[in-house]
Amino acid sequence: MAPGALHSDTDMAEQQNGDGRQQDGSLEITMDALARFRSLPLPPSECQVCVVGAGPAGLMLAANLSRFGIKVTIIDDRADQTPVGRADGLQPKTIETFRQMRLADLLLLRGVRVYDISFWRSTEDEPLHRLGREVHYPPIIDVLDPYILLVHQGMVESLFIEDMRKRGVEVRRNTAFESYNVPEDKSRPLQVNCRTNVTQDRRSIHTQYLIGCDGAHSKVRKSIPDARPVGMSQAAIWGVLDGELVTDFPDIWSKTLVNSKEYGSILIVPRERNMTRLYIELKLGPKSDRRELGQEFIMQRAKKIMAPYEIDWKYLEWFGRYQIGQRVASRFNDNHLRAFLAGDASHTHSPKSAQGMNTSMHDSWNLAWKLNFAVRGLAKPVLMESYEQERRKIALDLVNFDYEHAYQIAGGDAVAIAESFKTNVRFMSGIGAEYGENCINRPIDQLWAMGEAKPGCLLPPAKVTRYIDSNPVDIQLDIPMLGQFRIYLLMWDVQQSGPFLETFCQAIASRNSFISRLSAAASVSYATQPRLPAPEDIYHRPERYTVVSHLFTFALITTMPKTDVEISDLPALLQDSRWTFYMDDIPEQDTQGKLCTNKWLGSLGPGEVAIVNVRPDGYVGSVGRWDTSMDDSGEEAARWLDSYYEGFLQLPA
Repeated sequence: MAPGALHSDTDMAEQQNGDGRQQDGSLEITMDALARFRSLPLPPSECQVCVVGAGPAGLMLAANLSRFGIKVTIIDDRADQTPVGRADGLQPKTIETFRQMRLADLLLLRGVRVYDISFWRSTEDEPLHRLGREVHYPPIIDVLDPYILLVHQGMVESLFIEDMRKRGVEVRRNTAFESYNVPEDKSRPLQVNCRTNVTQDRRSIHTQYLIGCDGAHSKVRKSIPDARPVGMSQAAIWGVLDGELVTDFPDIWSKTLVNSKEYGSILIVPRERNMTRLYIELKLGPKSDRRELGQEFIMQRAKKIMAPYEIDWKYLEWFGRYQIGQRVASRFNDNHLRAFLAGDASHTHSPKSAQGMNTSMHDSWNLAWKLNFAVRGLAKPVLMESYEQERRKIALDLVNFDYEHAYQIAGGDAVAIAESFKTNVRFMSGIGAEYGENCINRPIDQLWAMGEAKPGCLLPPAKVTRYIDSNPVDIQLDIPMLGQFRIYLLMWDVQQSGPFLETFCQAIASRNSFISRLSAAASVSYATQPRLPAPEDIYHRPERYTVVSHLFTFALITTMPKTDVEISDLPALLQDSRWTFYMDDIPEQDTQGKLCTNKWLGSLGPGEVAIVNVRPDGYVGSVGRWDTSMDDSGEEAARWLDSYYEGFLQLPA
């Protein structure tokens, strides 16, 4: 018999209710427990790298890390990406970087290309007139894209966001960084403390590395001991207007500097979607009230500077106002090499030289591949130390240049500005951002330093023919950036250099080779944690470049005719690298009309072989040469290669 059948209805009622308090008490206890459970913080989420800030620097970093297969979390306190305004100019090196990432096409389609800069001036005695024009990037600057590409910052952010989305990575919005804690046991993860949504709920993230890309007022920077911004602000205040103009000014589609001795200066920058950006200097008296410097005031000041030319706006998309400050963080990482700064969190300057977004993204470009190796246990501490050594130098170079450049623009001396422009044009383009000697930039014998491929400098552009399909390619772009080193072997004649290549490849493949052991460790790492694929991979075929190693892509460049050599003539290691076998035979298509071999090396003897090590960010790491007539030259080259990589890489514990 069922137990309930032993009780009357009254008994059941008494059992459930008693004196009327028992049931209500149980309900209250249950609801209190549920409320307490809901109020408990969620368990920490886990990642290998936490990036704070989803501007160009943070997104460049997160996009590359996700490509490399690193578990990355990127947080941002904003509800959405940049809608209008902010940065807008991509320099030639940045365009090359986007080409290397296979992300440039949409930007090139939608952006405005600026090839020249013009200078105008008016004084008490002379009406506004053109002083002259300059080519923005003359042929002496060896780049594929000799122009500034004007695109809205939001378009750049969208590219990265979509690239990450293809790999299943999203920005965590409405999430504000508060602080981070370093555990006593340094092998344990950092704890990043955040608040989310309008309810300001507490959240925490456990991560191996923390990267602050959270702007000039960086909270991450404030959390790193002794990381403080060092520098100064200039007194000048500038307004910024983005909109579509109605004007009779003739140089509106050139980058143009207009100086009025009475009213100040304007920098005119063409923009996408038929827009124009104006940077307007606001010359103020000692009693001027800055609160009056609103949109209408700045528009009227622009009209006075541009007179007698007419200027008006069909519509205005964005208005801003800023005071120039040039500052560099005193340090770019913490003592433990686990928290780093990039972008505006580590350096600030004026926007008029179109360097901010470019430099910020290349901070991340430099850091991403080093973090990839560090997370996989392949990096020695000295590799992570190189980030501050290299990027703080560039930040200081930029701030010093920017201080002078901004001062000259405000002064309106067109002759001085033009001279400064010529002096600094290589740095402005991005190819002049050069690193000093360190563990990954090995000095070379001065007798060999005749070419343009120099340690600490970007690999110069060159045209070659890809052997396997006879396609002419830009060699600095052809191999996709997968977080791997590129090892180029250059020679005149493959047949003559055959004994060298055989002994070299045998030595590289031997059990004693550091490169061989490192490649085996990397294979295990990438098998466990592979690179994240994207739909485009079916066309780009990245696996062509990781057949031999996930860490090293070997490439061979020869000046001999294609008809005189077969892939089967190569050692097995280079046969497996058939997509990176190149003929150096089309100098007429080069930017300077040179063979790749001559451009990179200056010269190469008929019996010589050269090796150029190129870092994952496109910088030359080391250059060596060997006389192939020496019996042990191939083994010596392999030992030299091992020695270079042993300086900053290691086998995982």
